[in-house]
Amino acid sequence: MLKLYDYWRSSAAYRVRIGLALKGVEYESIPVNIIPGVDEQMREPYRSKNPQMRVPALETEQGIITQSLSILVWLDQMYPNPRLMPADPWLGAQVRSFATTIATDIHPLNNTSVLTRIRLEFGASEDHVGEWYRHWIKLGFNALEHQVAKHPDTKHVFGDEPTLADVMLVPQMANARRFKTDLAPFPRLVAWDESARQHPAFIKAAPENQKDAVKQ
Repeated sequence: MLKLYDYWRSSAAYRVRIGLALKGVEYESIPVNIIPGVDEQMREPYRSKNPQMRVPALETEQGIITQSLSILVWLDQMYPNPRLMPADPWLGAQVRSFATTIATDIHPLNNTSVLTRIRLEFGASEDHVGEWYRHWIKLGFNALEHQVAKHPDTKHVFGDEPTLADVMLVPQMANARRFKTDLAPFPRLVAWDESARQHPAFIKAAPENQKDAVKQ
């Protein structure tokens, strides 16, 4: 059985949980507490498994896969139905463009390690951290909202079934709500997020439904 090194609130791990659930793949969840001050990802035994010291990581029969996008691509190749990436080259490029805007433009600037750094190195207050977080979300979401402005009204971002775009969008929307981002300027993204969160796979993968979730 696959082993997912996971943290309930990690949006990158959330993506992989969605992908696994959509594919119907069984796995063992192994929580790794990445909260600053606990930092299990920086200690053994996890550090030896993933020297990047981040979650998620997926342990397979062949070894460890790190980075959520790499894991999701592997899942799509190993378990091709349902597809996360459309077979059509043009549509596939649009899905990847949408997904990587979140994965490479928004998320890295708002990662826990970055927020910790600006607190410790630059003395940022919690208000400043919140403003930093919301700035990058709004910048990225504005680009995505414009990118999809002429899309037809569909249940999910690129059609009637979830793709990699939805897998990436929903965890980032959860982060946006957590940091009290004004989402009114992004009605298409909000509608797709609400639709996806009603899907059984997204419900199963939701942070609040994980065994290590902290009830707040």
